[in-house]
Amino acid sequence: MIRYIRRAAALCLVLLAALLVNAARVMVFEAEELDDNPANRRIAIDRYAEPRGEIVVDGKPVTGSRDSGQQLRWERTYRQGPLYAPVTGYASQTYGTTLVEHAEDSVLGGTDPMLAPLPLWNDLTRGRQPGGDVLTTVRAPMQEAAYRGLDGKRGAVVAIEPSSGRILALVSSPSYDPGVLSGTGRKVKDSWKRLNSSPNQPMLNRALRSTYPPGSTFKIVTAAAALDAGVVRDVDAPTDTPDPFVLPGTRQVLPNEAKGCGDASLAYAIQWSCNTVMAGLGVEVGLAGMVDAVERFGFNDTGLRVPSWVAKSNFDRAMSPDQLAQSSIGQFDTTATPLQMAMVASAVANHGEIARPYLVDRTTTSGGTTVDRTGRRTYRQAMTPSTAVQLQRLMVKAVEEGTGTNAAIPGARVGGKTGTAQHGFGNTGTPYAWFIAWAQAEGTAQPAVAVAVVVEDAEASRTDISGGGSAAPIARRVMEEALRLEAEARG
Repeated sequence: MIRYIRRAAALCLVLLAALLVNAARVMVFEAEELDDNPANRRIAIDRYAEPRGEIVVDGKPVTGSRDSGQQLRWERTYRQGPLYAPVTGYASQTYGTTLVEHAEDSVLGGTDPMLAPLPLWNDLTRGRQPGGDVLTTVRAPMQEAAYRGLDGKRGAVVAIEPSSGRILALVSSPSYDPGVLSGTGRKVKDSWKRLNSSPNQPMLNRALRSTYPPGSTFKIVTAAAALDAGVVRDVDAPTDTPDPFVLPGTRQVLPNEAKGCGDASLAYAIQWSCNTVMAGLGVEVGLAGMVDAVERFGFNDTGLRVPSWVAKSNFDRAMSPDQLAQSSIGQFDTTATPLQMAMVASAVANHGEIARPYLVDRTTTSGGTTVDRTGRRTYRQAMTPSTAVQLQRLMVKAVEEGTGTNAAIPGARVGGKTGTAQHGFGNTGTPYAWFIAWAQAEGTAQPAVAVAVVVEDAEASRTDISGGGSAAPIARRVMEEALRLEAEARG
């Protein structure tokens, strides 16, 4: 009898060992494959079993969660969804995540190892912590001013603190309520279909992912290239540029909207936006010099993240001289995101240096303990400090006495540059109205804000569209809020 018991016990031990070996094999070698299997619902059920952490603007959450009572239990909600959708993106059980919801998903969803009480805790327990919070750099009054300024027109506004790179406002219009994509079911799918079929593309983040011909706002980049290359040594001296200007190698004449551009100085060309002067200077700098200069501003960079990815702003590296002339005034194949043009204004305001732009200030545990903080980092030295100082003076003159007077703020030093960009086959499209600017309060050491505005007003008459008329007033309202907030902070 004892012999049979021993044999049974031995058999049980062998079976137990085999079970443990197989369980270990599955956990070590097949766990990832099983986790990724679409038929495995446990991952999704676990993911939505707890509320996500919050995305915070100016100390207040702009997100929330509601208990749906469904299998994928907690659904995302949004406060002032259309206002902050270009920042938050959406978190949907059906369509995944975008923007900050996507870039900080591990923190918001509680899987980031930094949220765990001990190293490797999540790996050992295969669990997750309560969702952490993401504190953004956005200032609510500036965001609201930009959103109201666009007033539903297609376009975008980006405002940056030049000294730090903090993104203070990021608006894309028209927008949408990301809450309609939370959850599952017919209603969510209908909302997705409606948003994607809209000709206004409300889910397109125009601030980060639309590229436009920058038009005359690009002349600030060309001016920086000409000054740094020594092509222009005196901004008030004649540039020996004819008007009309014939594009090199062609019979095509480049026109001016402004008068008095023949042989005008760089200062006059910035103040009144002379195409001929800036095209001529771009050709004189040369293709290699222009490419080197524009890439110091961030053009052709495919790796910029804020932390969401940013579309590449383009300046061709191979062009004929006539194409280079057109590119030097922000036309031909030259394109830029609104963020890129805000970085151009920021470089001028910050003595030539561009601080790397960022949207997330810090992340925390659900209890408020800081997990990670975004520090200030240099992105590029776009121009020499002396060139930046000269361009500051020229941009201020453009606002005080030139094309950008609608951006003037009493009691503040404001520099700006207008742009009205042609586009479409044969330039038949309705022009884009641009304005880039920076503002500095009296008695302060440095500008508080740099801003870029683009307006696609398809309803307006072509003759009524201009950067100074359509975009500059929006920039002024955003800059006024920035200066007011800065004054409040100073007490």
